[in-house]
Amino acid sequence: MFFLLGSTIQLFAHAQNNTEEIVRRVADNIVQSTTFKFTNTKTGEKFESTKGKDTTVNVRAESKFNRWQYVNGVLTVGMIELAEVLKDPKYSDYSRKNCDFIFNNLDYFKKQYDAGTQQIEYRPVFRIGSLDDCGSMSAGLLDVYAFDKRKDYLDYLNRVGDYIINKQVKFPDGTLARNSPRKMTLWADDLYMSVPYLARMGKLTGDNKYFDFAIQQVESFNKYIYDSSTGLYFHCFYNDENMNGVARWGRCNGWVALAQAQLLDNLPTNHPKRMQLIKLLERQIVGYSRFQDTTGMWHQLLDKPDSYLESSVTAMFVYAVAKAVNEGWINPRFLTIAQNGWNALTKKVTADGQVPDICMGTSIEEDIRYYYTRPRELNDTHGLGAFLMAGAEMIKAKDKLIDINKRR
Repeated sequence: MFFLLGSTIQLFAHAQNNTEEIVRRVADNIVQSTTFKFTNTKTGEKFESTKGKDTTVNVRAESKFNRWQYVNGVLTVGMIELAEVLKDPKYSDYSRKNCDFIFNNLDYFKKQYDAGTQQIEYRPVFRIGSLDDCGSMSAGLLDVYAFDKRKDYLDYLNRVGDYIINKQVKFPDGTLARNSPRKMTLWADDLYMSVPYLARMGKLTGDNKYFDFAIQQVESFNKYIYDSSTGLYFHCFYNDENMNGVARWGRCNGWVALAQAQLLDNLPTNHPKRMQLIKLLERQIVGYSRFQDTTGMWHQLLDKPDSYLESSVTAMFVYAVAKAVNEGWINPRFLTIAQNGWNALTKKVTADGQVPDICMGTSIEEDIRYYYTRPRELNDTHGLGAFLMAGAEMIKAKDKLIDINKRR
């Protein structure tokens, strides 16, 4: 018996060391492949700064990780969380350098934008015309702002708050919505494109308007797209027809889980709605745990086992469970759900640190075939930030995992 117990502990200690190695492998691959350079797509010239360069629409960030895209906001959060848990500033320094690189070069592109040119790098920074333009990247920028108190960062963050609360399209009851591709449609994705930023901004400023608006969104999204028959969320709600969309798509459920967890992570511990929000997250975790594949992964369409096993939703679900356990929001025994998912996910990582089977960017559609046939790609940015976030929480969960498996 004692021999078996010792072997179990050694096994989990080895798995923990393996977790750190794999997460570092993925993060290091990203760091090493980010060039922090611009390229002139017409001439082929490459340069680290736009200062002194002739104005042209042909200048683009060379690396996909240097672009202003919502997926890179998640990546920023993941890098900084990883730096914290590993006590390795290499990863937070990476995100700080990335924000510095972008903001130091904005003037070059803003002159073109102000002159009416639309097809330029970093247009979303100036436009702020959707939640995708600003919400996720601002959540990451707020984590960077904790290190670097730049005035231009804070000025931008205040613009984003005004946009989300006062200007973004909403249902009559104040629920965030979109007008594309159909008017007045709620996308599950938008809970992440708003709430993590709002929660961080509330914590930074102490202004309850951010928490109040974030909580309102969580409650409204649960009202409109939660499916009590499955415990899952629909991808969308069509307000023009008062009906849900066709798909219980994996990653959109992941966005909801991440958003709810990050709201709780920033919400004051004595907030009167804290327990209600914990129950909503726990309800979601129980719901999606019922659809975990025997491999440990989750499917592209959660309730369709004939759809492919998808990496980004698996990472998101692993993160939400592990985070909730690590923070003491739910019973520690739920952690085995995360462990099964993490074991399956890490087996997929390539020798050079790339994550396969990540569904590419996905819109909403009325037919289920669209979701079945979305391409899955190697190292698509839609899954990398979530992978690092999940890895950071699994590293934190080391002692809890050993304790749970002692008792089994």
